[in-house]
Parts: sequence; structure tokens; C-alpha cells
Amino acid sequence: MLRFLLPLAFLASLPAATAVAQSETALPPRAYATLDNRPMSARAADAMVERLMAANQVTGLGIAVIRNGKVVFRQSYGYADREAKVPLTPATIMYGASLTKATFAWMMMQLVDEGKVDLDKPIGQYLPRPLPDYDLFADLKGDDRWQRLTLRMLMNHTSGFANLRFFEDDRKLRFHRDPGARFGYSGEGFRLAQLVLEQGLGIDVAAEMQRRVFDRFRMNDTSMTWRDDYAGRLSYGYTDTGERMGFSKRKRADAIGSMDTTLTDWSRFLAGVVRGDGLSRAARAEMVRPSVTIDSAAEFPTLVDARTDQWKPIKLAYAVGWGSFESRFGHAFFKEGHDDGTDNYAVCVDRRQSCILLMANDNRAVRIFVPLVDALLGPVGLPAAWEGYAR
Repeated sequence: MLRFLLPLAFLASLPAATAVAQSETALPPRAYATLDNRPMSARAADAMVERLMAANQVTGLGIAVIRNGKVVFRQSYGYADREAKVPLTPATIMYGASLTKATFAWMMMQLVDEGKVDLDKPIGQYLPRPLPDYDLFADLKGDDRWQRLTLRMLMNHTSGFANLRFFEDDRKLRFHRDPGARFGYSGEGFRLAQLVLEQGLGIDVAAEMQRRVFDRFRMNDTSMTWRDDYAGRLSYGYTDTGERMGFSKRKRADAIGSMDTTLTDWSRFLAGVVRGDGLSRAARAEMVRPSVTIDSAAEFPTLVDARTDQWKPIKLAYAVGWGSFESRFGHAFFKEGHDDGTDNYAVCVDRRQSCILLMANDNRAVRIFVPLVDALLGPVGLPAAWEGYAR
């Protein structure tokens, strides 16, 4: 496995411009203490990560650890392009997938802070026309339940929609449950939340994400759509079978998951989120406050009728764009991001202002997410079975 962070002696031998460019994306090797007070060195972390990646044939993986609101460890391992032997680095452009939803949620809470939106106000009060009059939601004609939808329901996955209409037999959008009834992960809810902002408030979501989030946190390589300067700096994805996937050049901003980013950029954002930057204390608390209890055995497939009490001890729930649970170190919030060839994961412990971010261009990486979190951040007690993260 390749390790991006080069020895300091080697960096010193490089031309000055090269060394500066490296320092902008890589942190110097340093030790830190995990949540359970174990000393963790860069060398020990490297050895464990490389062993787990090799055992599970993981192509590339980036890891950032945040302690007390600061990024204390940031490394990339393996390849962005396995066939060409191009190393993955913290500056490699990677697909954010559903980390986009959590980023969009943060932007939404700024609008809440400013009094521009109310999470519990029916969306029909924002829209100038009935929802079914919009082409994208014409499938809902004849079903007035849309009038009961609120932004909170869309953002905490209680809309009653399937994850994506693409998965429906007829590829049409419909209610499977009454709005607000139960948790059922739905990207369609986030797509509707974006429509509410764009049509109801006249907001350009891509422009607002750039101004409010990416510019604020110096996320210079992050965008809601493809940028031509990404060419030559991107990662290819690899599936469970090792099949190589191309990099999608998304032309339209989509709150479901169109964001491209880097390990450096999103770890800066995550550190800001756990510190509470850019939001009032009330808005920041509301973003991660549990608003719907989760009683499904697993996150996917969605809309399964069976219920379980197995998550009650950790109070597994969903908030505004983020999941939440009670870890052994206190309240925690998390977000996954998955697509063919991409698996990302972030979890933060609130009171400790501590997080870990995992960004992989290989679906096989989910097999090692639990041991990585336990070892590099601390044994927080992830709801791994619910998330489908088997060891």
C-alpha cells in the first residue's frame, strides 16, 4: 500500500514549491490520544490501515481524525487509479456521495438561523404552486398527503417516499407511508427540499452551497457540479468485485449527492461542524438533535415493515441530515455516503469535539470501517449492523 505523507527528511530535499504544495494537504506525523486515552502514532496508524486494506483488497482510502475540534491526523493510502498506479492523496478529487446531504443540511440550518425557513412549516406554504404542478413531482397528483410534508420530514427521512423512484417498478414517486410516520431513508426527500428552496425562496442551491459552505471552510476543491480543473486529479472507483468505475461528471447540483470534494476539504468542514462554526448554538444543536427514533433492523433496504427494539439502548435516531446515537463517550452524530465504487463515513462525538472521516474509492472498504473507527477514534459503539458494516 502507498502512504501519501512522505518522510519529513525527503520533503526537505524537494524544491520549496513542492514542499509547500504538499504541506497544504498533508499534516506532519504526530501522536494524539484516542477517546479512550490510548496514544496513537502515525506509524501505528499506518501499519494497521495498510494491513487491513491489504487483507480486504481495498484500493484507496483517506482518513482524517479530529480531536478537540482540530484535525490531528490526515492520511491517504493506496491508489486513486490502481491500473496507472496513481497514488491517492488528501487533495485527490473524490465523490462525496451522500455526504452531500449532511453538507446541505448545514446550509439549511443557516437559513433556519436567519429566519428564512421553518423546519416544521408545511412546504406548501413556501411553494407558489401545488407540488404536483411541478413536473418532477407530478406523480403525486391525487394524493393530498404532500400537503403534510415539512422540511424536517424531508431532512430526517420520514417523508414516506422510497429512497429513489428509480427503484420503484414503474419508476414513479409515491407515498409508502404517511408523512412523519416512521424513518425510511429517502433521497427523494432531499430532492424535494432542494425544490422548496429553489422554487419557494428563489435560492440557487449550488451558489448558496459555494458561498455559505465551501468558501467559508476554505473548501477550494469542492463543488456541487463537475469542474474542468478536476481533470487529472480525480479518483476512480472500485466495486466489491474490483470492477473499475468511471468518475461521473455531474452537471446539475443535487442535494441527494452531487458533491465532489477531497479528504482535506471535507475534514475541514467536519471540524467546523463539530466546533459549531457558522451556526448559532441553537441551530447547531437542532441539526443533530434526534427527531425520529429508528426502529428498523437495518438502514437498507428501506421501508421494511418489521420493527425492532434492538437500538433503544443507544437511542438510534435521525436528526436534520445526520443520524445520531448515544456512544459510550456521549451523544454522537454520523453520516454515510455510498455509490458504486465509493464508500464514505463520518462520525463525531459532540462533547469531545472529536470525529473520524473515512473516504474510500472502493466498496470493499466498508469491511474495515468498524475496526478503523474503534482503533483510530475510539470504541464508540457504532450501530454497525444497522448500517451494514460487517467486519
